[in-house]
Amino acid sequence: MKQQPIGIFDSGIGGTSIWKEIHQLLPNENTIYLSDNKNAPYGQKSTQEIVDLSVKNTEFLIDKGAKIIVVACNTATTNAIQYLRNNYNIPFIGIEPAIRPASLKTKTGTVGILATKGTLNSALFEKTTSSLSDEITIIEQVGEGLVELIENGKIYSDEMTSLLKKYIDPMLEKKCDYIVLGCTHYPYLLPQIQEITGPDVQIIDSGEAVAKQVKNILSQQNLINESTAAPSNVFYINKEKAVLENMLKDYNQSKIDYLDF
Repeated sequence: MKQQPIGIFDSGIGGTSIWKEIHQLLPNENTIYLSDNKNAPYGQKSTQEIVDLSVKNTEFLIDKGAKIIVVACNTATTNAIQYLRNNYNIPFIGIEPAIRPASLKTKTGTVGILATKGTLNSALFEKTTSSLSDEITIIEQVGEGLVELIENGKIYSDEMTSLLKKYIDPMLEKKCDYIVLGCTHYPYLLPQIQEITGPDVQIIDSGEAVAKQVKNILSQQNLINESTAAPSNVFYINKEKAVLENMLKDYNQSKIDYLDF
């Protein structure tokens, strides 16, 4: 059981930002990553569609022997993780926007969040924000078009720069000193966002915290892989592989397979 893989799924390649954090913290663990690019982005879909896709992804990873599943997608977490936990006997780790830590650290009292429509409209996100102090102002911004550009390898395009300025500038005008990235695709945009905001604005994503939680759960359940053999890291994708291959070019031991899924 200890040598069985950590399963990870996302609506596309964005969740590789989470995989990299997990791999860095737990380098001996075997992993299986499912990239459901064909159905990306999840953020524009209905709750039922997101649940159905999450169930399909979960059952694929369970069939591959996953000992724990990381839902490396904010939209799937906020809309489907409770259903998954209620219906499958396996630990699930979700990804939630780090609104709470940002709200505790802000000095201006204003925090921006860049996320998908599906995350911002979810009941879980509403529950989180409603529990914050009334003195904290949350500026919500749907990052429409960002996931599609990332999925198509256009991270450093003029179109991406234009969209980011359109979304970030209003947050700066309202004196946000923290901006939370509420989609696992968005950490790949961090250098560009930081260039727009300047050094006085802190950008927060959830990757490191998620990796630590995976380690905690595996430790609690005595599931840490103690083998010293080279780990197996397999990535499944149901659309073009080129962008994913570029994301993983520094990880030579990774294997990428096309999946008709």
